Amino acid sequence: MNHLERFTKTINFEKTDRLPNVEWAFWWDKTIDRWVEEGFDAKYRDEAYNPSNYNACAIQEALGLDPLKQYWFPTLTPDAPPAKTHGAPLLSSMDEYVKLRDSKAILPEDAFDAEDVKRWAKRVEKGEAVVWFSFEGFFWFPRTLLGIENHLMGFYDHPELMHQMNQDLVDYNLRQLDKLCEIVQPTFMTIAEDMSYNHGPMLSKATFDEFLAPYYKQVVPAIKAKGIKVLVDSDGDVNPLIPWLKEVGVEGILPLERMAGIDVNQIREDHPDFIMIGGFDKTVMHLGEEAIRAEFERVMPAMKSGGYIVSVDHQTPPGVSYEDYKMYLKLLREYSIKAVK
Repeated sequence: MNHLERFTKTINFEKTDRLPNVEWAFWWDKTIDRWVEEGFDAKYRDEAYNPSNYNACAIQEALGLDPLKQYWFPTLTPDAPPAKTHGAPLLSSMDEYVKLRDSKAILPEDAFDAEDVKRWAKRVEKGEAVVWFSFEGFFWFPRTLLGIENHLMGFYDHPELMHQMNQDLVDYNLRQLDKLCEIVQPTFMTIAEDMSYNHGPMLSKATFDEFLAPYYKQVVPAIKAKGIKVLVDSDGDVNPLIPWLKEVGVEGILPLERMAGIDVNQIREDHPDFIMIGGFDKTVMHLGEEAIRAEFERVMPAMKSGGYIVSVDHQTPPGVSYEDYKMYLKLLREYSIKAVK
């Protein structure tokens, strides 16, 4: 069974010879820098930091992981005005938004390198790799433009602007989807939102239904029609969010952060057919074999249930040594086989 078959069967709740061994998130640069100091080959770091090799595919394969190749549909171009500080606004009115949009400083037509996609399409055809893509969602994109605080107030202060932004985003993402799928068949995708924090969603169900759901209902069927699984990427406590996502056709979620109280076993009990990726507590990875093994034992019921690919619940932090990570990989391989027996 090749990597593509294995991954596809897993997210379709079908039997496999083992679970995929993947990391969906890019490692922190400081983590890789530490590993190089501890003996990891620096050439893989240098290849991974090349923008044309996004998501560290070189590092994945050097570590013996199954390769995932991600394409992100950016919304900002180099011509977009920079935020003065993290989370600060780029604009504050409909007029400013229209001017920015019409200047082509946002929503670029060339969202990815077609030649790079062609190279990865050849690997997909051989079953060697899984290609996935991400686009900014209908909570994320307005927040990028309006800034963190003004975005939350914008649901009340600028409803027309919020709807205009998201309709434009739908049109942009669907155009990019069609272009990408002309070259390669992605296996899954994520809609980037980050709309929860440690105590739950940052918006109400009513606000979700009014400002986000109409746009999900446009893009999700189009993505599914191309044979691509639709997941959402949101940090924090996503438990209350999952039923909302299922109502608009979303099929899964990542990264399932343990520090936010997420229990993949409970999600599986509550949502038997929901795809999950992530869920492994990154805060135990520096504590040695016993702690890492205990964490795999904790998530094993979900691993055995199907539709769940265990992976670090976000980027591996710099506190994890190269030896720590090699132990994590050793046990990942062991438990990925145990889970299907």
